[in-house]
Amino acid sequence: MSTSRGLIINGQEVPASSGRTTSDINPWTGAVCAEVAAGTPEDVRRAVDAADAAFEAWAATAPAERRRIFLRAAQLMAERTEEVVRLMAAEVGGIGPWAGFNAALAADILLEAAAEVGRPTGQVLATNADGAHSTQVRVPKGVIAAISPWNAPVILGVRAVALPIAMGNTVVLKPSENAPIACGLLISDVLHEAGLPAGVLNVVTNDHADGPEVVSALIADPRVRMVNFTGSTEVGRVVGVLAAQHLKPAVLELGGKNALLVLEDADVDYAVDAAVFGSFMNAGQICMCVDRVIVHRSIADEFTAGFAARVRALPCGDPSDPGTAVGPVVNAAAARRVSALVADAVSLGAGLAAGTGEIEEPGTLIRPVVLTGVTEEMKIYHDEVFGPATAVHVVDSADEAVALANDTPYGLVAGVITEDLAKGLEVAGRLRTGIVHVNDQTIADEPQAPFGGVKGSGYGRFGGQVGAEAFTDTRWVTVQAVGHAHFPI
Repeated sequence: MSTSRGLIINGQEVPASSGRTTSDINPWTGAVCAEVAAGTPEDVRRAVDAADAAFEAWAATAPAERRRIFLRAAQLMAERTEEVVRLMAAEVGGIGPWAGFNAALAADILLEAAAEVGRPTGQVLATNADGAHSTQVRVPKGVIAAISPWNAPVILGVRAVALPIAMGNTVVLKPSENAPIACGLLISDVLHEAGLPAGVLNVVTNDHADGPEVVSALIADPRVRMVNFTGSTEVGRVVGVLAAQHLKPAVLELGGKNALLVLEDADVDYAVDAAVFGSFMNAGQICMCVDRVIVHRSIADEFTAGFAARVRALPCGDPSDPGTAVGPVVNAAAARRVSALVADAVSLGAGLAAGTGEIEEPGTLIRPVVLTGVTEEMKIYHDEVFGPATAVHVVDSADEAVALANDTPYGLVAGVITEDLAKGLEVAGRLRTGIVHVNDQTIADEPQAPFGGVKGSGYGRFGGQVGAEAFTDTRWVTVQAVGHAHFPI
């Protein structure tokens, strides 16, 4: 039986102003798992009204009280792990381990937000003015627009709001249409149960067709002072342009064409394990997933044979089955896009070491694909896959591996597998990405670490001190002793 959810405005669950709802579809069964309010630009205005009205009091709330709320929210999120597992299977086809990881990391993000509340917020500056005291302080920006994606819904929904709120801002969250509960309404439930005051976090869900006008209305509202967005590079460009038009800063964490470099001296079994996890966790639908495994020729045959054998053995199917390793993609359109990328590559001469790229019942399942012989004229060479397919590229040197890894408009994350730590660090220093992991695959995140990319993977950073600074303004404040200032006119 499906549930019914409204918008969250000023701490209350309310229907959309239009009275319309939109269906939240289970990608495995095709059933409606929820009906949610189909918000409109008028609902955006109502949500910003509430956030703006709540800002002054929330910004003045004592750090100890803010910290208490986030600590309680972290505990509540951890307690809801089983609920998250059921919800992610229903909304996005997420398998149990992935959903459990979402709940655990989301709780850690809330704990890190609690820690950031009490960190120093400024410094004393040197000054040439006689009798003056000069400081710089970090202050909340005001109302933040947050737009969260469906693929790691609980992690990325919490990340979109936790540090902004901890720093004293208020937020209007627009969750993905594909996971309006997991990356929006659930997070509101947890934070409000933890004691978050009304109006500090507001959630506007919407129908797919209304997304562009809802986002435009949110970014254009003059009371919204900043935007954070996690999602595709295509949509991120639109969000970035809209924010720039209204002179608003943005943190954009976008797509990736991530490479795992397996150097000549790598432990092949370890590299295979890393590549399987990095390529196919959450059916490849993670911005950090491995799209390309770049392997030295001397070990390429051994690696490819081991990798393909492991991939062919991965259990695929129902995400609610504890034995499933690779579930469905998020919807039929996503399945068609991934299948078309594989078919294009094969038609132009790529080999299939594992999988076929064919779509299976219920129209959202593609068994994991390993391609070989991928060349520049193939779409998959350039395009982010964001699905269960990866390519093995063979190179003759570390220099060639670096050049191939950098041959992309994206720059999110890379991994380097080697027994030579010095070589791994040297190679990592030459990769044009925001994140590099030596002797690990590409999927990794910690709430205290700066997370984000370069080039087409976006700009700005979430996480830790850098993230806290992103969601505050730096203000110069001076205090002049009376009688010391000199006014020449």
